[in-house]
Amino acid sequence: MLFSIILLVVSLGGILVAAELFTNGIEWFGRRLRLGEGAVGSVLAAVGTALPETTIAIVAVIIGGKAHTEAGIGAILGAPMMLSTLAMFVTGAAVIVFARLGVRSTTMVVDHRVLGRDLRSFFLVYLVAMMAAFVPARAGRIAIGIFLLGAYALYVRRTFMDGSAVSHGQELGPLHFHRKAPEPRLPAIAVQVLAALGLMVLGAKAFLVGVTTIAATVGISPLVLSVVITPIATELPEKFNSITWVRRKKDTLALGNISGALVFQSSVTPAIGIFFTAWRLEREALASIVIAVVAASIAWAEMTWRKRLSPYSLLIGGLLYALYPIYVFGILH
Repeated sequence: MLFSIILLVVSLGGILVAAELFTNGIEWFGRRLRLGEGAVGSVLAAVGTALPETTIAIVAVIIGGKAHTEAGIGAILGAPMMLSTLAMFVTGAAVIVFARLGVRSTTMVVDHRVLGRDLRSFFLVYLVAMMAAFVPARAGRIAIGIFLLGAYALYVRRTFMDGSAVSHGQELGPLHFHRKAPEPRLPAIAVQVLAALGLMVLGAKAFLVGVTTIAATVGISPLVLSVVITPIATELPEKFNSITWVRRKKDTLALGNISGALVFQSSVTPAIGIFFTAWRLEREALASIVIAVVAASIAWAEMTWRKRLSPYSLLIGGLLYALYPIYVFGILH
């Protein structure tokens, strides 16, 4: 048991290091190819932050077996739930704390059109992904998976065409494998990206071993354990940069960072699960989807009806997240 816990921690650390190497390398790759800032920030960097869960899911379904497949599906479904609950909670709490410190007010200045578009896209693709579990024919599920990928491609296109699209405009740090070079060459960039992918695959394999072993020892579902652990360890740390943005009163950027990732994690990664697994979602899996949709609906409803977004409504996400372990462990016992 102790060895499995250590293996889990070490593998997650390796995955996070690999994600940083990949994101840094792919951003330099975009710079060298003279891609626009929007393409680099909103697409390439977003893929980098989503890689940990995506890699775990891919490796899990390739290895096969009931326990590995459940852990992979848990990684897929855990990210949207965490983003719509804990990530929103952290952002709302940061606004309130900085307001108490006199750094800013509790009034959030958010581009409702940008955030609203992201949340509407999320509702569409994630509910369609859930419906795929009730389609008996595999051909029908594959068609839904293709639809999810097409929907994300359309979302990216609309985001690029929208002049008010959220910018991730951060300074590009030096290439980790060649930190002294002001403009690293493509071979060095390629080596870093490939090394990152290799490390991520190894970390994902070790993570799956740790999750399935601990789940078997404790007597809980690998899916439940993966839903809870994977996104908190891999996705939530990336979203803590929203705290910096709300401190600087860049609320659209802070929330757009979350909502943009939410669209990717509810379309592309579920498509992977649909393509490579039977995509049978039990009650624990469906519960995570319901909680994610309800949490995002609260923010969307306030923006739509009241034309504003309160940090206090974002705090509800923390309460909704707490309902998941209460519900699933009630079932298990």
